[in-house]
Formats: sequence, C-alpha cells, structure tokens
Amino acid sequence: MLDDQIFCPVCGVDTEHALIKSGQENLVRCEECETVHSVQVKRERLVNLKVIVSNDERSEPYLINIPAKEVLRVGDELLVDDPAKDVVMTQISSLETDRRVNVAPAEDVKTVWARATDEVPLKISVYRSGKSHPLKISVAGDEVFEVGEVRKVEGFKFVIVKIKLRGEGFADVAGAKDIQRVWGREL
Repeated sequence: MLDDQIFCPVCGVDTEHALIKSGQENLVRCEECETVHSVQVKRERLVNLKVIVSNDERSEPYLINIPAKEVLRVGDELLVDDPAKDVVMTQISSLETDRRVNVAPAEDVKTVWARATDEVPLKISVYRSGKSHPLKISVAGDEVFEVGEVRKVEGFKFVIVKIKLRGEGFADVAGAKDIQRVWGREL
C-alpha cells in the first residue's frame, strides 16, 4: 500500500493503490478494480544544508541533503545523516537565514545549529553530609529519569529529589535530552 491515495483512470476517483515497481514512473495497482497503471513520480529538489552539531563541550559541522520545501523549526528533532560521518539524532537549537529565525523552509536556511540528543551529558548534584557533589555522566537521550527513583552513579547511591528542564521549570519525569540537571539525596 502507498501512503497517499492515487487517481485511478478506470474508477475515475482517488483510491488506495499497491506499489508494484518503483522507478522514474511507479507502476501501481488499484486496490478497487485491480487495474495496473503508471504514475509519474514527483521529484523533490534537495538542498545541501550545513548543520553544526554540539555535543557537550565540542561542536562539529555536518552536511546533509534535505528537501528544499521542508519546514524546519527550533525545537524539532532532525536526523543528521552525513555520508562522510556518522548519523546523529539532534534537536534544532537555532536557524540562521540572513538572520536568526524560529521557523524557515530548508531552502532559506544557511546554517542549522543543533545539539546531539542520542547520547547526552547529564549533570547530577548529589547532597551528602551537607555538601553537594557535582557529577556528570553520559546517557542515552531517551533514558527516563523520575523523582523518587533510586540511582547509583560513580559510587553514589541516591534518590532523585528534583529535575530541572532545559527550557523552563521542573518536572517529575523527563527524558535525559530534556534535562538540565538532576538533584539527588544520598542514601
């Protein structure tokens, strides 16, 4: 099955179609009347886009090809797949056209600034005997942390008492990519 409905010349309406063969023209079969016909493939113009990906203390430039009309937004996730480098899941931090903007089509963007979210640094402060001990670990961006949860990091066993988000405010539960700092009390 194809995602979109396609006009069937026999039925005279848009219907579900199955893809038989892909190429410059796709060969498809109507699911209603079983008629096989070809459909012109829409070609999307791609643009070469520079993406600066920051990961903790370092930033690295990547080049990706992306559809020119794709709308990019600050805060959206962007898969950065540079053939010369590794693949990185990121979150867009800033878009640079001739100025900084929050939303723009890819064809207008000169540089995307993003931060890696597949593996993220996590700052933790553990209270022990009236002192706060700062820790920094690397975790998967989708790893979930929850207030009340017991964790063990670098010899400290602690209960999470507070989670500060990267944007604003605090949360009881959050993924590591959205966390600015975790506070814990040693057990």
